[in-house]
Amino acid sequence: MKRNMLFVALAAGLLLSSCASKKDLVSCQTENKSLTASLQTAREDLAAKNARVQSLEEQLAAQKYALAEQKKIVASLQKSLDKSLTNASQNNISIEKLVDQINESNLYIRHLVEVKSKSDSLNLVLQNNLTRSLSKEELKEVDVQVLKGVVYISLADNMLYKSGSYEINDRAAETLSKIAKIIMDYKDYDVLIEGNTDNVPISKTNIRNNWDLSCLRASSVVQCLQTKYGVDPKRLTAGGRGEYNPLESNDSEVGKQRNRRTQIIITPKLDEFMELIGKAPAADK
Repeated sequence: MKRNMLFVALAAGLLLSSCASKKDLVSCQTENKSLTASLQTAREDLAAKNARVQSLEEQLAAQKYALAEQKKIVASLQKSLDKSLTNASQNNISIEKLVDQINESNLYIRHLVEVKSKSDSLNLVLQNNLTRSLSKEELKEVDVQVLKGVVYISLADNMLYKSGSYEINDRAAETLSKIAKIIMDYKDYDVLIEGNTDNVPISKTNIRNNWDLSCLRASSVVQCLQTKYGVDPKRLTAGGRGEYNPLESNDSEVGKQRNRRTQIIITPKLDEFMELIGKAPAADK
């Protein structure tokens, strides 16, 4: 009898110990899953911040390049003027005729500069208005640049879409509404929505590859701007470039983060801009 009682006690102890071990195991697994998710979120956040820093560095480099190009233009104009004066002296061209030629050239150059300055000024105003309208949190995931007279608004994919999907998520609505307001205020500009992905393959029932994903994402943004915010669809164009327009190498998480983006590209209407350039002023005789 005593042996039976001892056996039952030992069995009960082992059973309780086994139950406790299983609870500990489940608890550890749950904690491990939570820590793994937190680590992935932290990595993605770090990659996004690093991408933002790199983007700002590129903007600074672009501004330095533009300043250097302007200095080259000034030097070239001065060289041309010096050459004209030398030729006039050698060929006995009258000062009056030379002055007329210089005036004609200066008028046309001034006209081109004014047209470009007007375009650049409008684009800078557009950029500033958009940047001011975005919150600090939004600016972490939205990059606004003006390059060669074109405004580029680059939006991170995790801000716009559900993971691996082209459906726009709820938190993107406020940002898109602000961008739509700017687009509505500048009615003489056309808007291209361009989807871009990294090189990680994707295959779903309705998404065959990254070409599909990039095009569908661009189309989602276009339709959102049209149906929810009233942007004229005649001004909108949707396009996808898949994985073939990367900003960085896809070998790092930061590179992939930068490459997974949707760009809203705002440009002056080409026909109107070319018409302005074509209207060179006639020189006064």
